[in-house]
Amino acid sequence: MAPGPPAAADGAGPSRPAAAADDVGLRSLFASENRAIHTTERVVAVTFNAAWNDAGLDPVLDELARRHAPATFFLTGDFADRHPEAVRRIASAGHGLGNHSYSHPYFKDLTATGRRDEVRAADRALRAAGAGAALTPYFRFPYSETSPEHITEVNGLGFADIEFTTDTNGWMGTEGGMTVDRAVSRALDALRPGAILQMHVGAPEGRTEVLDARALPRILEAIGIRGYRVIDLRTLLTTPPARTPTTLVPVP
Repeated sequence: MAPGPPAAADGAGPSRPAAAADDVGLRSLFASENRAIHTTERVVAVTFNAAWNDAGLDPVLDELARRHAPATFFLTGDFADRHPEAVRRIASAGHGLGNHSYSHPYFKDLTATGRRDEVRAADRALRAAGAGAALTPYFRFPYSETSPEHITEVNGLGFADIEFTTDTNGWMGTEGGMTVDRAVSRALDALRPGAILQMHVGAPEGRTEVLDARALPRILEAIGIRGYRVIDLRTLLTTPPARTPTTLVPVP
């Protein structure tokens, strides 16, 4: 992974995606980690992170297309620089693209300027790679390591923080004691109205085994069988959910 982002230019946060975000919808997501959608409807959101490689992207996109299921992909700027064709393929498939920092650092180890540079550099990289209208004003913190102060900084750049209800942990691979069955179970154990699932399209340390790509068909099948439907997180920009105050909860 790259040692850090390119020097950031001065200026405000991201310009509006072509599918313009509604100020009310976007701002309703500010000041919160947003680990779930506040709703009583039987809906869930499916998301993927990408920072390592794109080893599982083909089967993931194929399965999402087969099921007509939308997803949001949170990419690092470094990933976008190395895999611009992956960015364009995700965008052309109709999915949303979110910002996952440039180099995936621990934000607590950075200065405020360094954190802003990470967000801005990733935004520029995604745009340069061809994200186009698929780019959302959504940010996901590396390691899901949040704090009220850092969320306020990200909001000030024009991004809402979107975290997750559960991670399948498929990224750990069989070397980390995970299996497809366990990844599926983690996703389904967290299934409830408004759940946000996190998976990954690649594998760390040069590995090519992507358990989440293998688990996805079973997860989507079970979501439907249990009476849920997958929704596009971008709908929150134009139809903000009814909200209750959210307490920031550290990730175990």
